[in-house]
Amino acid sequence: MSSALTDRQRDELHKSLLEYLHVSGLHETFDTLKREVQLDSYEPDNKSKYAGLLEKKWLSTIRLQKKNMDLSAKIAELEAELQSAPSARRSASVTDWYPRIPPRHTLLGHRQPITSVAFHPTFSLVASASEDCSIKIWDWETGDLEQTLKGHTKSIQSISFDNSGQYLVSCSSDLSTKIWDGNDGWKNIRTLHGHDHSVSSVLFMPGDQHVATASRDKTIKLWETSTGFCSRTLIGHDDWVRAIAASSDGRWLASGSSDQTVRVWDIASGEVRHELRGHDHVVECVVFAPVAAYENIRTLGAIQGAKDDPSATQPGLFLASGSRDKTVRLWSQQGHILRVLHGHDNWVRSIAFSPNGKFLLSVSDDKTLRVWDLATARCLKVVEAHSHFVTCLAWGRSRVDVNANTGARASEQDFQPVNVVATGSVDLSLKIWAP
Repeated sequence: MSSALTDRQRDELHKSLLEYLHVSGLHETFDTLKREVQLDSYEPDNKSKYAGLLEKKWLSTIRLQKKNMDLSAKIAELEAELQSAPSARRSASVTDWYPRIPPRHTLLGHRQPITSVAFHPTFSLVASASEDCSIKIWDWETGDLEQTLKGHTKSIQSISFDNSGQYLVSCSSDLSTKIWDGNDGWKNIRTLHGHDHSVSSVLFMPGDQHVATASRDKTIKLWETSTGFCSRTLIGHDDWVRAIAASSDGRWLASGSSDQTVRVWDIASGEVRHELRGHDHVVECVVFAPVAAYENIRTLGAIQGAKDDPSATQPGLFLASGSRDKTVRLWSQQGHILRVLHGHDNWVRSIAFSPNGKFLLSVSDDKTLRVWDLATARCLKVVEAHSHFVTCLAWGRSRVDVNANTGARASEQDFQPVNVVATGSVDLSLKIWAP
């Protein structure tokens, strides 16, 4: 049988065997091997390159075997995940997508931590706001920077597009709220003053006739978009109002505060309809669940609801909140805690429902993005998203022009989900997660 070794390799093997036998005291075997391999003149030398060579090769083989076993286990784990992933099932819809590494783009340009992100409802644009007092408009498909908006004099805390995508609104620690016109090169067309402290959160109310703002002065204000007039001030929180969210029909407004409560406001009357207590620390974020999520939320909370009952599908029945107590809580509007989601190791900074109602995303100061299955409250995926605190999160959506010719108010049915998610961080990066 011919040897697979070259003459040089065979010579090295023989000499390393001889060194091993000599060191091990196997002298008879040593002499026999010398004679049989015709190396009678070879004398052992503990300083030669063959000394200890056999042991080194053996240890290298063991290390390679261990590495091979680890890689095999990792491959098996990834194959199992691939088989269980929605995209691996032939019948799976593209709407079953959720973020996975790697991100499509990592966008750099801000000089201070990113505080807020928002997707344009029609075009492939995403806006990011930062403590560097600027807003940047990006093309999330290509990763190109389109424009930088400047005007605020202190950290920008929150941004939001209107439902048509014509306007962008921003609020800042400089006590002001600004409206930017996308049809005029994102020019600042209106600045709203009235809060007595830092403005923390801002959004266009459904219908785009009003802008809502929340502030460290403990109030929430509603402003007329066309005139900048403050039409109503909502008072009730005992501390800094950190975040606000509106139901898709514009009837309800939810707010989260440093007083550790979530409050649900009736916009028509300006009164608190429900006060939700349960968090043990500052409430950082709040969001209403889309109607598409109701079935999964009812399954999770064992709630009986007639599908044929129109009231069972009204917007604003369920909501979620995230807190510095490291939890995400799912609530009914009446204040019943349906489930507490544990898993993050630090403050929960932002949350978002997937448009199809199957998932809830959360980001945290533990640098991760977590994907929760709404029907089971199980954490499906932990994404190591950033190298520092993750401060903000948004899921893209696109408007369907069913009302384009009527001018009617946009509802949930007027938007379709887009498989893109954006996260911003203290590490100064904006990451785009897309298939």
